[in-house]
Amino acid sequence: MPDLLLELRSEEIPARMQRKAAGDLKKLVTDALVERGLTYEGAREYWTPRRLTLDIRGLNARSADVREEKKGPRTDANEKAIEGFLRGAGLNDISEAQVVSDPKKGDFYIAIINKPGRPAEEIIAEVMPGIIRSFPWPKSMRSGPASMPKGSSYAGIEGKGSESLRWVRPLQSIVCLFGPEHDETQVIPFAIDGIVAGNVTYGHRFHSPGPITVRRFEDYVSSLEKAKVVLDAERRKDIILHDAKDLAFANGLDLVEDEGLLEEVSGLVEWPQVLMGTFEEDYLQIPAEIIRLTIKTNQKCFVTRNQGAEEGLSNRFILISNIEASDGGKEIIHGNGKVVRARLSDARHFWTRDQGDLPDLETLKDSAAKFNLDLKKPLDQRMAKLDALNVTFHAKLGTQGERVARIRELAKALAPVVGADAALVDRAVVLAKADLRTEAVGEFPELQGLMGRKYAALQGENESVAAAIEDHYKPQGPSDRLPADKVAITVALADKLDTLVGFWAIDEKPTGSKDPFALRRAALGVVRILLEKNVRLPLLSVAKDPDLLSFFHDRLKVYLRDLGARYDLIDAVLTPESDDLLMIARRVEALTAFITGEDGRNLLAGAKRATQLLAAEEKKGTVVADGVSEELLKLDAEKALYAAIRTASADAAKAVAGEDFRSAMQALSTLRAPVDKFFEDVLVNDEDAAIRANRLALLKAIREATGTVADFSKITG
Repeated sequence: MPDLLLELRSEEIPARMQRKAAGDLKKLVTDALVERGLTYEGAREYWTPRRLTLDIRGLNARSADVREEKKGPRTDANEKAIEGFLRGAGLNDISEAQVVSDPKKGDFYIAIINKPGRPAEEIIAEVMPGIIRSFPWPKSMRSGPASMPKGSSYAGIEGKGSESLRWVRPLQSIVCLFGPEHDETQVIPFAIDGIVAGNVTYGHRFHSPGPITVRRFEDYVSSLEKAKVVLDAERRKDIILHDAKDLAFANGLDLVEDEGLLEEVSGLVEWPQVLMGTFEEDYLQIPAEIIRLTIKTNQKCFVTRNQGAEEGLSNRFILISNIEASDGGKEIIHGNGKVVRARLSDARHFWTRDQGDLPDLETLKDSAAKFNLDLKKPLDQRMAKLDALNVTFHAKLGTQGERVARIRELAKALAPVVGADAALVDRAVVLAKADLRTEAVGEFPELQGLMGRKYAALQGENESVAAAIEDHYKPQGPSDRLPADKVAITVALADKLDTLVGFWAIDEKPTGSKDPFALRRAALGVVRILLEKNVRLPLLSVAKDPDLLSFFHDRLKVYLRDLGARYDLIDAVLTPESDDLLMIARRVEALTAFITGEDGRNLLAGAKRATQLLAAEEKKGTVVADGVSEELLKLDAEKALYAAIRTASADAAKAVAGEDFRSAMQALSTLRAPVDKFFEDVLVNDEDAAIRANRLALLKAIREATGTVADFSKITG
């Protein structure tokens, strides 16, 4: 079966767009071919800075013939209905249709439409221009003759009404080859914006700029390799990573790995060359995080550290070039080094200025008094400045200063719940957002919190306060670490709860896949802190909104499900009013252990039988006694069950009050045998109405006893 090779070569595609674009090309092409009756064995996409490539194997040579039956009107239908049927079916006369009889509907027409298959080449040439023109680039630009100003000698070269191609960068050539694995292939020559698909590509822009004629994927890859282009992005990443590690090791260093940067630089080069640059050791006085971000953001370079060291950096960096330089890369290293030094000089300037006094301290006194700030300290000055400038947090939620004031009040209430020092919590809250006014965070927003911690340590803050400034943003996701210190836990909870309560108050809730304020992440952060740090917090006391509590319940379900809990067991212990998430989790844990045991499974079966029978009678309006009357208990089985229920209910309630849910489950397990015996020996629907009502009350007592720990009716199985 034939294969298809497609290459779209352009000017440099932004690295962040390449992987998705190649995947989009694969999906768009394969979907279009399948929709038109072609199938294929496999497809794989490739990308470099200057090309998107698609390799489709085992494509049908032509689409299958299709036989379609189109049902028409009854044979006695009016003339207009028949004419419409003929037009829709493509028939010239009703004699070309067939008549089918139906015992119920009578005789009606059908048209047999035979659509012959089409050559794959024809289908490919048909779909490709549309795919290229409508390609879903996040950003694109116009190019080609049709984009020229009116009156230009090139304008209109493709004819009147032609629209210029919008592509991420100007498209330069197209390769489209189709044919068997071993025989000759053919070009499928479609055209777009003056570019006609052919069998010619080009290699590395500098090392091998000449044309390369290709026939199929294998020689395409090998020809590109000879022309200094590594087609496979994963292979480019592997080359960069291993060469960088080897170069670092040879110089007594370890590479500081960065998957995001590795992905980016692999999209900047077609022929990766790994080199090492240096900068003056004096710059190592700057925090390592600033050095790393400066070099990464501005020069797309990796940093290194001494072998075996877990912290700190060396004064050598790894850069990735796209050119195999004749001088061994000396000029490239020199040029990159100059830029790195300039950027590090700026970073040192930010770092130094952030430790100095602001020039307008007199204007900050009111803000300082509001938050008990010490204007002799640099970080306090920045917090006062943040408040004095009335920096907006959100148009409907006020300024950053107002937000800090809210968090401060909330943290004051949370400190005793968490068991944190109230004074340290207050100090951490008023400094938590101060680094937003530092120059380092202004340049690198991703350092917020971390820089605050460093500046807090420099001005002598308590270590718990400094740690809380960094960690109050955590966790940032399901795999991020949690705050460790109780002060940090308190501030983190207050920060996230203020965010959630505030956005709920202004009705800015997540909808579908849209969550612009990361409220799901904030709620999951609260869930993780409460459960993993064993914090008992009645959420309604701070949330004051059942809808927000329901949102927490949803996040809790996701969290517990990821840990392996069953949804039905979560639902069995969760009520709309349940606002102690830690207790919910403990109930689910105990119920899971109970239900997986033999006693639990058998009691579940008996309890569900009791509740289902009771519910059915209640629905019919059968009288159920308000309570069990011992005088009406006639049989030993019902007497034994009533005694067991009273004992189990009391023991379970006592255990639940002590938050010992395993013991509560164990107490309920004693009901297993008497429940089974009851259903063996007792007829609930006795002819005597009083006895029947009393026995139904006994079933109600079973439901109430088990309900102290879970709603057994919601448990499947």
